[in-house]
Amino acid sequence: MFEIYSSLSGTQIAVLIISAILVGINKTAVPGLGVIPVMLLASTFETRLSTGLQLGMIAICDLMAVAWYRKGADWKFILRLIPWALVGLVVGSGILRLIPLDNDILMRRLIGAIVLGLAIISFVKSHLNPDKIPSGTGAAAFFGILMGTTTQLANAAGPVSSIYLLAMKFDKAKYMGTAAWFFLIVNWIKVPIFTFEGRITMQSVLIDLSLIPVMVFGAVLGILLFRKIPQKVFDGIIQVFVIVAAVKMLFF
Repeated sequence: MFEIYSSLSGTQIAVLIISAILVGINKTAVPGLGVIPVMLLASTFETRLSTGLQLGMIAICDLMAVAWYRKGADWKFILRLIPWALVGLVVGSGILRLIPLDNDILMRRLIGAIVLGLAIISFVKSHLNPDKIPSGTGAAAFFGILMGTTTQLANAAGPVSSIYLLAMKFDKAKYMGTAAWFFLIVNWIKVPIFTFEGRITMQSVLIDLSLIPVMVFGAVLGILLFRKIPQKVFDGIIQVFVIVAAVKMLFF
């Protein structure tokens, strides 16, 4: 199986391993961490392929997250949001059709713009009062479509979902359980779409399968260690890293 790595550089292999660990941590302990693998993979691989590689990691780690947080889900919330997220997937696919397959620079800049926008959203979220965030049917439609669009384009709906989940005032267990089940459903729906679009290939599938032990390590590491790090400090580090990386993708 490791013959699949023969065409990859040492840097690409290192980025795959780091990304697999970060995705595992992201799914079990630190939701805001998910944008970093987006940037790492898009900066190292052909951009469309990078999103397929990451979706494989995310889909596998979603299974781990659901196994750990399966009892905490709010299914009323999930079922209200899923139809709108599916609309967002269609919107995202439509946007991708406007980008030529060989225009890697445009795709890279699109992902950079999305991630930079999501970093701004995360910053705004930290200063929001949950009581002031709308949570009705209109808000479900807006956030659901936005989540579907951003996850279809760049696997980066976490910051958007965190704002809407904040409005729900869920405790930690319900927050993680609801997010785990929601993204499990959405991401596994995306798998055949990404395959049809050529973003998931046999090589990317084999690479992701070979990285399962690394993802498990990341998931366990997240559960055991990262809850002990002050959330505000960790969020600040992530914000700086993401903004610098997004600006690099946009302008360099």
